[in-house]
Amino acid sequence: MGDWNNVARSLGLALGMSGATLRLACPSGYAPTDADLDQLVAAGAQPELHHRPEDAVKGVDAIYTDVWTSMGQEEEAEARRRAFEGWTVTPALMAAASPQAVFLHCLPAHRGEEVDAAVIDGPSSRVWAQAAYRLDAARGVVSWLLSAEQR
Repeated sequence: MGDWNNVARSLGLALGMSGATLRLACPSGYAPTDADLDQLVAAGAQPELHHRPEDAVKGVDAIYTDVWTSMGQEEEAEARRRAFEGWTVTPALMAAASPQAVFLHCLPAHRGEEVDAAVIDGPSSRVWAQAAYRLDAARGVVSWLLSAEQR
């Protein structure tokens, strides 16, 4: 949920390669282009694009979001806050997902903007475990890249 940024792009490609279903929820003006969608399809994804968060989260197993304003976009912060109004991951939005749904975020998070404190600090949140595994995942990628180079 959010804008089509580097995190969404990477996750979309990875989900496509793994065969998982991908639903994108992006406000108007922040969605992937047709070329981006074609790239996802080429990676094996069948992306569904939604312009209302409620539609995108129905029955999903995970809701992932990122900050509304990334580094280098500080001048856009106020315009982004207005564009993303109504896109906060709230307990009500989590309740529309599957009962076992988890919340993910690559951190740092802005409570009250992209995520409600009750969600990020609640029982569905996996952000701290996600952050803890980031180093192991990076090590795995480096190891894989080095072993591929030796082949």
